[in-house]
Amino acid sequence: MITVREVKTKKEQKQFIDFPLDLYKDCPYFVPPLYGDEKKMFSPDFIYNDTCDIVNYLAYDGDKVVGRIQGIIQRASNAKNNEKRARFTRFDSINDKAVAESLFSAVESWAKAHGMDTVCGPLGFSDLEREGMLVEGFDQLSTFEEQYNAEYYGGMLESLGYEKEVDWLEFKLYLPDEDDGSMKKMSDFVIKRYNLRIGEAENIDDFIKKYGDDFFALIDKGYEGLYGTVPFTQAMKDEIIKSFKLIVDLKHVAIILDENGRAVCIGVCFPSIAKAVQKSRGKLTPPALIRLLKAIKKPDVIDLGLIAVDPTYLNRGVSAIICSAVIDMLKNDGIEYAETNLNLETNYSILNQWKRFKSVNHKRRRAYIKKLT
Repeated sequence: MITVREVKTKKEQKQFIDFPLDLYKDCPYFVPPLYGDEKKMFSPDFIYNDTCDIVNYLAYDGDKVVGRIQGIIQRASNAKNNEKRARFTRFDSINDKAVAESLFSAVESWAKAHGMDTVCGPLGFSDLEREGMLVEGFDQLSTFEEQYNAEYYGGMLESLGYEKEVDWLEFKLYLPDEDDGSMKKMSDFVIKRYNLRIGEAENIDDFIKKYGDDFFALIDKGYEGLYGTVPFTQAMKDEIIKSFKLIVDLKHVAIILDENGRAVCIGVCFPSIAKAVQKSRGKLTPPALIRLLKAIKKPDVIDLGLIAVDPTYLNRGVSAIICSAVIDMLKNDGIEYAETNLNLETNYSILNQWKRFKSVNHKRRRAYIKKLT
């Protein structure tokens, strides 16, 4: 018999974090989040406590954990969109519909008790979290920014009345078979035409000092209308800055400024650390730190973490500057390919950019929705 309990104790918190690590311990495509970051969810000063209501459930078969799920009411998102939605995320389960049914029943009851009329997901606390359920690409290595799931997840959700709301596409970007320099020429033309310049900095600390405020303002502006996004809080900004200092190399960051020094386009690539954290289950052990430092210093793959364009520049070819920079990285840094991470299937301005590369659409993710009665 399946029983569901809300996570309360330290032991249950550990079980909640450990469950997917055990479930996918033999899966070569699963990439864990940093263990320390997951533990922060249970801290009284967790950065999303001021904007979210959170609940965590574990499913048991006797004393054995067989599933987990997290429910989130993102109050800032609901206020922004005038909605009464609860999100689900961190859903993991053995291949048993009864487990999924018990977990989602608990989240739906919790959501209704808090006045919500809809459940959607997988969506985290913000767009910085892992989101979307994998529905294609089960034989592909996840990036560090993504959550892997088994193929049976989607069918279980659909059997419980959940339907597709949006899909994200993901691509591997390789150098074009023939690079005639046209992208560089287009980039130079756009820079000259609109009196733009590339922002310079001595190091990441200098970059943050010079452009931090503009960087976050542009992300908020560029992502405002995208599915599931919420404005940055100061705590979220501080968290990103810490991540920047840990893994970002300045040569993988570009910020484009107008003639008044205002940011109009940004692109941030992260070295792929997926393989570096796999063996340690996301814990920063000494061997994991060595692998991490190697991956940061000389990456084989880069992940396109954040790309944002001021909406007033969307149709002015500014994205060509970022594409040209990515081509330079692939060409000059010995990088095999770039991973785009998640692009909404309706975000044609982004999807059209990848036609400039030799691209492979290797994954698809889905956000599901269910109206509560």
